[in-house]
Amino acid sequence: MPDLASNTRYELPPEGITLLGYVVRRMHKTALLLPARELIETRQFAEALAQIALYAAGASASFGPAYYQPEFNLAHDTITEPDPATGAVVTATLESRTPHYRIAYSVELSDGGRFSGSEEITGTTISLRGLGMPAPSRFTYTAAGGVYTAKMAGLITSELVPALIGRTWIRAHGSLDLQDDAGNKGTLNLSRKGEAQISITGPAGATIAHHMQFAPQRGK
Repeated sequence: MPDLASNTRYELPPEGITLLGYVVRRMHKTALLLPARELIETRQFAEALAQIALYAAGASASFGPAYYQPEFNLAHDTITEPDPATGAVVTATLESRTPHYRIAYSVELSDGGRFSGSEEITGTTISLRGLGMPAPSRFTYTAAGGVYTAKMAGLITSELVPALIGRTWIRAHGSLDLQDDAGNKGTLNLSRKGEAQISITGPAGATIAHHMQFAPQRGK
């Protein structure tokens, strides 16, 4: 069972997995979404937005050994698997393979909340830092009964980092713009070290900040 930090042995199990299966396993951090319900009920909307954004970042990223390359799916394949930690039902669909891989996904929470989104892997880049796979991404969270909605959009890039000794490493970096229907706006920045930094400004001008370390990192 995975913890809240990225766990690539769970995401890439020894028996093998497809790309969609990997994405679903990557999204099995839904415990991060659970505090949002109480925060919304107590009208702590900026805190709720921050919590949802942390999940969006965690669901988009892996940090750890890249044991192997997942098998590719056919267009329109769908995989559904509940998160063993929470029972939340996670579904991923490969909407298209050309011109880019486009994946849509959703999380159905037991409290009636729903998280959905999509990413489009636009290609690969090669640099001294490794092989990059940028993916413009969009996410929406809707609380039970539609009483609150949050939206996030940005670019998350996964990187494969070759190693002279040991396994290739997988990590991610990027940023998301955040907003909700309570008037809060902010940004999330995810570093290659697995650190998520969030800053949110409310409608009255007050600012809150959050930080989370998803996983220890090897190198920079």
